[in-house]
Amino acid sequence: MADSDSIRIQANLETVRATLAAAAARAQRDPEEITLVAVSKTWPAEWVRFAVDAGQRVFGENKVQEGEAKAPLLPSFLDWHHIGNLQKNKVRKALAVFSTIHGVDSLELARQIDRVAAEEGLEPSVYLQVNLAREASKHGFTDEQLRQDLEALLGLSRLRIQGLMIIPPFTEDAEAARPMFAALRALRDELIDRFGVPLPGLSMGMSHDYPIAIEEGATLVRVGSAIFGSRG
Repeated sequence: MADSDSIRIQANLETVRATLAAAAARAQRDPEEITLVAVSKTWPAEWVRFAVDAGQRVFGENKVQEGEAKAPLLPSFLDWHHIGNLQKNKVRKALAVFSTIHGVDSLELARQIDRVAAEEGLEPSVYLQVNLAREASKHGFTDEQLRQDLEALLGLSRLRIQGLMIIPPFTEDAEAARPMFAALRALRDELIDRFGVPLPGLSMGMSHDYPIAIEEGATLVRVGSAIFGSRG
């Protein structure tokens, strides 16, 4: 069974990489500019190792405790990203495992990460989560909040703010996410112009819509089921 899982995951990774490269080509972009984050949440460390054997190096987890459990079982050179909602009381544990936090959804959380990072001598990379659709079920800054808070966020000296992150409303029609991806890119560009700071990163796109996200400027895509399979 392990051999068949290994072969399947390797084949899936090859397909995802080819799809990523094709989307980059359509957008006249260099595929090397795009980081594939393999979302390994709920899957065992053994399956992560199969992906590592196939050349994958960057992995994403939604829960701090899953990262804590898996990371010690796997090579130390892997780069772990936290991609879910992060509770303030889990920040210290998160920073012990994850180099990058994708879901910074409030100034309060950012300040907590900055405080803990200073105490631990760390400089984590972060992406500011934006809730452009204003979905009650999702976390994130509204665009107005982000405009108001960005100056304060930029003053947090321990945070390396890489850019913005979004989870659009789910729909079976992947094309429906395109306007949201384009809007996030436009907001990012506006903030760069207004505040004069580099915000190169756009963390957007998942298994069902990552090619469209790439066409709209994604620099990181968070792909789970297309690599590891559907859950449950």
